[in-house]
Amino acid sequence: MRKLIAVAAAIGAAVLMTGASIDGARAADKQLTLCWAAWDPANALVELSKDFTKQSGIDMKFEFVPWTNYADRFLNELNSHGKLCDLIIGDSQWIGGSAENGHYVKLNDFFAKEGISMDDFMPATVVGYSEWPKNTPNYWALPAMGDAVGWTYRKDWFAKPEIQAAFKEKYGRDLAVPKTYDELKDIATFFQGREIDGKTVYGASIYTERGSEGITMGVSNVLYDYGFEYQNPKKPYEMEGFVNSPGAIAGLEFYKELYKCCTPPGASNSYMSEGLDAFKSGQVALQMNFFAFFPGLYKDPNVGGDKIGFFVNPAGPAGHFTQLGGQGISVVAYSDKQDEALQYIKWFAKPDVQKKWWTLGGYSCAKSVLNDPSFPESAPFAAQFLESMAMVKDFWAEPSYAQLLQAEQKRVHDYVVADQGTAKEALDKLVADWTQVFQDDGKM
Repeated sequence: MRKLIAVAAAIGAAVLMTGASIDGARAADKQLTLCWAAWDPANALVELSKDFTKQSGIDMKFEFVPWTNYADRFLNELNSHGKLCDLIIGDSQWIGGSAENGHYVKLNDFFAKEGISMDDFMPATVVGYSEWPKNTPNYWALPAMGDAVGWTYRKDWFAKPEIQAAFKEKYGRDLAVPKTYDELKDIATFFQGREIDGKTVYGASIYTERGSEGITMGVSNVLYDYGFEYQNPKKPYEMEGFVNSPGAIAGLEFYKELYKCCTPPGASNSYMSEGLDAFKSGQVALQMNFFAFFPGLYKDPNVGGDKIGFFVNPAGPAGHFTQLGGQGISVVAYSDKQDEALQYIKWFAKPDVQKKWWTLGGYSCAKSVLNDPSFPESAPFAAQFLESMAMVKDFWAEPSYAQLLQAEQKRVHDYVVADQGTAKEALDKLVADWTQVFQDDGKM
């Protein structure tokens, strides 16, 4: 999941790009418009799609909108039955509403005809990006952009002899990549307010943003590992004792402790772009963020290369999971060029195209790419990405997901950042909020 907010500071303003076919053909009936967010992977897709134009003669036009406007812009387009987008790379949370409201073309018959098997893609991405209802063989998208929450750290700081010695003296163990949340908190506490190279630094940048989805995407990583469940696995929409279990309460308390002890000044409304800024400016030792940004960070002249390291979301006392990001690619039901759009889906699903997608900076979901023995060594963060995609969980994908998300944003932010009430009270209220949404939907 991703998505509803700003990374404009990190990725620039809206981009509208048009790719040309090799021979310059631009016939109107030979052009497709693909809609997505404006960020580095979108630029990689433009480059990749030149091969499609060369092979098919179909010109590609791209409508890329900053994350600040991404959801509003394209959900409004879908809800109004607009014809701007022939193809759309939509948020994983859109699948339920887009399927039930007829926005996306169901792809089962097409997949069967063309021999495209969902068994060729990582299971978590099929469930997260393609299926509705979840865990049923009903497909509305092809997995397109795998993503999950991971962590970066200042590898060069960790390697300083004086830092290593001070950490071992305080904690009785070597300073190393954290395996558990307790270890992560120790490291963040150790670096908080420490002076390095004449500059005061801080422990960790974590998600706290209130307005869209930020703090939910952050706290989920901890809640999952402390035993939080969205519902009773044996009884859908039964949330009492699962959303607000003792483990979930302890996880929420931990997240607040981490925020209070170990984040930079002014970190009360941080999400993707703020995390990137904090890490790039040398403020923090640790950063929570999506893998999609790691290629750019590795190339950063100030904090990349030998200075940066990567690790998977740590484990908690009740499990080891991480928050799913990423999106699938769908054919828009209101497009007049569905046949051409399906040609693009068929082309994009090819193993050689998926391999090139990864090399250009996209995150393939294809087993042929991710299960290749050479994959873990193909990028400095490849092994961690592979491990993360095997342990992802995602937020609700219900048609009413926006209401569900707004409720969690409020309850969690009120407790973690605004110091209102207890963790138990926050989660009890969240159960009540979500129960009301599902009752209104006639599902309870």
